[in-house]
Amino acid sequence: MPLLKVMSIQAPNADALCAEITAYLGEYLRLPTRFVDEIPWQERERRFDAGEIHIGWVCSLPYVQKADCDPSFVELLAAPLMSGARYGGRAVYFSDVVTRADSPFRTFEDLRTAAWAFNEPNSHSGYTITRYFLAAHGERNGFFGKILESGSHQNSLQWLLEKRIDATAIDSTVLETELAAHPQLARQLRRIVTMGPSPIPPWIIHTSVPPELRRGVRRAFLEMHQSAAGREILRRGNIRRLIRASDADYAPIRMMAALADTLPPWR
Repeated sequence: MPLLKVMSIQAPNADALCAEITAYLGEYLRLPTRFVDEIPWQERERRFDAGEIHIGWVCSLPYVQKADCDPSFVELLAAPLMSGARYGGRAVYFSDVVTRADSPFRTFEDLRTAAWAFNEPNSHSGYTITRYFLAAHGERNGFFGKILESGSHQNSLQWLLEKRIDATAIDSTVLETELAAHPQLARQLRRIVTMGPSPIPPWIIHTSVPPELRRGVRRAFLEMHQSAAGREILRRGNIRRLIRASDADYAPIRMMAALADTLPPWR
């Protein structure tokens, strides 16, 4: 394979980490690699599905959608173990419901009739898990006063600070990255509830990649923490290491999505 292409459909604040991982893969495999970030994430995902991009870090929900639609073209590579104590050494993440620190909201129930934003409808952490949470608590329709689609977790945070919305659910890894880059946010935000844990977004590979190379890519991920260079890249991403993942690990995503889909869509 002349060039191994890598993409991410994580929040843009993970792009620098993904570019470093892409370069690391190239050095490990002694192959040219390129991180594809110059096109919208929707086009990156389309090109992965078509086999034009070979490796991707994707949200848990798109992974199960791909695997359930046509498992022949997608293969799990690895799942990150985040470093924070809250993750408990498991391949999980959370959705943190945040409001402004100066808002009157203290509990999720306080958000009834409030203005809410989700990032986009294929996001588990920003869309599906909130709808699952509402359905699991018997809230079938009309809990929020207004619902807006922001386009990204980072946009949702900005809208919150601009007082365009009252609250939103943010992928915990995205929020931690934002707080590390902008420490003043800690004084501006209040976390009122945490939803999850959920199986963490995995790294996947297209099966058009030859089997021997797929095995090599998997080894690169699973052994990354064993080299000084790999550990430093992972440390910058707040990742302890990458571990094997199986399709069964993502059964909770399927269960939550099924219950969430009993609610009317947010459009």
